[in-house]
Amino acid sequence: MALALKFFTCLVLTVCIAASVDAALTCNTVTSSLAPCANYLSKGGAVTAPCCEGVKKLNGLAQTTLDRQQACKCLKAAAESIDPSLASGLPGKCSVSIPYSISMDTNCDNVK
Repeated sequence: MALALKFFTCLVLTVCIAASVDAALTCNTVTSSLAPCANYLSKGGAVTAPCCEGVKKLNGLAQTTLDRQQACKCLKAAAESIDPSLASGLPGKCSVSIPYSISMDTNCDNVK
């Protein structure tokens, strides 16, 4: 799990550095919020309460269009290194509704 978390963190931080969006929400915040989900996102299985707490926290932090677009970009980049179906289903498993799909097909610039 530690290796998967380190890889996930490095990937998201790389995207954060490369992102040119001036949003208050950073990929570091996305990574830290979803850190409890690393095991689930890499292997599947049960979604833990700390994971869902992180998903809910992240959803609460993404209040502006720019923040939601930034979160989308971070999640989309991370979806390249994990099971995309696990990532896309995570909000629903935590009873959280987000205004976009976590998918390689999502155009984060269109997220409102």
